[in-house]
Amino acid sequence: MYQFLQVLRSFGLDPVKFARSARMVPRLLRDARAYKSLGSPASLTLKYASLYPCLGDFQATAGDFCGHYFYQDLWAAKCIYSNRPTRHVDVGSRIDGFVAHLLTFMPVTVIDIRPLSTLIEGLTFVQDDATHLSNVADRSLESLSSLHAIEHFGLGRYGDPVDPKACFIAMDSMARVLAPRGRLYIGVPIGRQNLAFNAHRVFAPDTILTQFSSLTLRSFSAVDDANRFHPNAEPSEFASCQYACGLFEFQGKDS
Repeated sequence: MYQFLQVLRSFGLDPVKFARSARMVPRLLRDARAYKSLGSPASLTLKYASLYPCLGDFQATAGDFCGHYFYQDLWAAKCIYSNRPTRHVDVGSRIDGFVAHLLTFMPVTVIDIRPLSTLIEGLTFVQDDATHLSNVADRSLESLSSLHAIEHFGLGRYGDPVDPKACFIAMDSMARVLAPRGRLYIGVPIGRQNLAFNAHRVFAPDTILTQFSSLTLRSFSAVDDANRFHPNAEPSEFASCQYACGLFEFQGKDS
């Protein structure tokens, strides 16, 4: 049933959201009648033809402090703020989340296969397939991140070439360009290893540790299947999850 719902959602159809919204229509109409009966300036008079229904907010909270992106963006930004590198490079992370956090205190270079038309102060954007990082010298980056991006490499979802090995090539490339004692921040789905084509992969924690075995693991945190954040955890504790988020902080070795 879950997979069927995912297929419908990929086509823009969400029967669960539709049902929840439909239940809120009577309340919307009651509120509209109440607004009209109370009177308002002529320019702000309610006309039913101009209704703009927002049906999911009646019982919403003031904000959400949960989910992979909230915790991973905050986690990585705090780490980088604490380390204060002179230069930071990111591969494929969210501009409107993590990268925006960093831009409040330092410039950032972002590499992404997707185009970016908006120019933001402090942001240097490079449109490129980051699988090989062919334009980045070996052992040259003191600070590098990739949050919820590696799992998509080689699936064609974002216009990149289809390649089952692309995610592993990308991980090798990131390890290659990390400077001695440089820091690498990786956020990926972890748990029982599987592929959900063409959406993403879920990696076993050991897969990530093995792939970056040339580096030193400095810290690990995670967001579990229930969207609870676990700082300073053990990767093996999340090996049986369905879709957790592993947050790996690696450091380049001196030799």
